[in-house]
Amino acid sequence: MFRTLLPIALIAGAAFVSPCAQAQDKQAKEKLLLKSVSVDLPNGDRMFPSKLGSDAVNNNCLACHSAGMVLNQPVLSRSQWKDEVNKMRTAYKAPVDAGDVDAIVDYLVSIRSAN
Repeated sequence: MFRTLLPIALIAGAAFVSPCAQAQDKQAKEKLLLKSVSVDLPNGDRMFPSKLGSDAVNNNCLACHSAGMVLNQPVLSRSQWKDEVNKMRTAYKAPVDAGDVDAIVDYLVSIRSAN
C-alpha cells in the first residue's frame, strides 16, 4: 500500500509547491515596488534668534534643520559643536560654506553651550 500512496503523494506535493512558490515570488516582487507617499511637514518659518552669527546659521542650517530642532538640542561644548558642524559637512554633505563654520560654531556655543 505504501508503494501505491508514495507516487500519489509526490505528485500531489509537486502540484501544491508550484502555486505556493509563485505566491511567494509575487509577494517578494510587491515588496520591491516603490510607492509614492505624501508627507505633511510642520511649518518651518521660524528663524534663529538674532545674534552675532545668526545669518550664517540661518543661511546654512535651515535648508535641512528647523530652528526649533536645533534650539532643542542638548548643550554641547565648543569642540562638540565644531564636531557636529563638521560632521554635517563631511558625513552628510551639507552645503555649509567652510568660511561660515566658525561663525556657526560661535553662534551655537552662544545659545547651547555646556561652557
